[in-house]
Amino acid sequence: MTEFDSQITIVGGGIAGLWLLNRLCLAGYDAILLDKGGLGSGQTLASQGIIHGGLKYALNGILNPASSAIADMPERWRACLQGAGEIDLRATRLLSPSYYMWSGGSMRSRFKSFLGSKALRGRIDTVHPTEYPFFFEEATENNIRGTLYRLPDFVVDTPSLLESLASPWMDRIFSCRDVYLEGDRLTVKTQGASIRIRSDKTILCAGEGNEALLSGLSHPAKKKAPAMQRRPLHMVAVQLAHPFPVYVHCIGDRFGMTPRLTVTSHPCPQDRKRPWIWYLGGELAETGINLEPAQQHEKARQLLSTMFPWVNLEDAQWQSIVVNRAEPKVPDLNRPDNAFVSDLGKVMVCWPTKLTLCPNLGDTVLSRIESEFPPSQLICKPGLTPYLSQARLALPKWENLLS
Repeated sequence: MTEFDSQITIVGGGIAGLWLLNRLCLAGYDAILLDKGGLGSGQTLASQGIIHGGLKYALNGILNPASSAIADMPERWRACLQGAGEIDLRATRLLSPSYYMWSGGSMRSRFKSFLGSKALRGRIDTVHPTEYPFFFEEATENNIRGTLYRLPDFVVDTPSLLESLASPWMDRIFSCRDVYLEGDRLTVKTQGASIRIRSDKTILCAGEGNEALLSGLSHPAKKKAPAMQRRPLHMVAVQLAHPFPVYVHCIGDRFGMTPRLTVTSHPCPQDRKRPWIWYLGGELAETGINLEPAQQHEKARQLLSTMFPWVNLEDAQWQSIVVNRAEPKVPDLNRPDNAFVSDLGKVMVCWPTKLTLCPNLGDTVLSRIESEFPPSQLICKPGLTPYLSQARLALPKWENLLS
């Protein structure tokens, strides 16, 4: 068996793992990252890329812990996108500088009261029809009643975000088919050999894969190892001939923790007739987990027709994307409020819980590691290069629509 030493080894090549790799290497730590299925192949490329400040969790007018914990995240991300934050993300594509909330005409009076609540005053702006983005201009042209609101949120292109985070450190990011814990050390199986990696700290940041990795941990702290929960989603991607993108939460007849429909748009420039893929989440995805794809597609079609009656869906192509949100277990399968970090001796377990909380995760992990040992300040080419290949970026989940 080949032995290899690394000051820090991260397992998991989603946005969270790559964010930690950047923070740690920039701080002078000798860190590497191991990825199994292609960078971003898990929850990252199934996400909608929304960087939000929690207001969608405050639809009852109350800033609960889930919304309060992430209120400053959009500004943290904006600083990085401008090259002024802790990580330089200027190469990341911004799909929309704003995110919107749309309510039908019947909700106008209730929404006015909602916006007037002390917790939300000044954080959501009503958009005058003369300032509507192109997509919603069609609503006024077709005399559709409703009101549009602008949130302090925005949308990034997750493939370009992955590339921005990975490209400076590609010689430290490795692909491996089989990796597991033996005690507090990692073992990587390759076609020709087994490699044991000794690290001062092993960081498990593999989303749903953390559960299997933790099964190999043998340490007194294992009794305190966090349990994992899965909250499944049945997302829908639809490619259609509409010329304009849309980035919006649609509010239903009741206020709750989840918008009735959440829509983001992703370009497919290779198809001039259908230039956009709309990616649909929200309550649609949460309540559709037990539906067959055809049933979920019909439900999505009806919902889009209700919310946006001016959009022609005749030649639309549909695809289901089912994904598990892997998180630390909390009562009643509710969503956790913060990024989660647990120390188990030389092993650290992380779940960001939300894409937008990656800066929060980075702060917590870096602070804890700095309190344990200093950076080596010797970031040289890892000795794993002869044994493991360089990891590659995975493709977006909706690529099947384009084939």
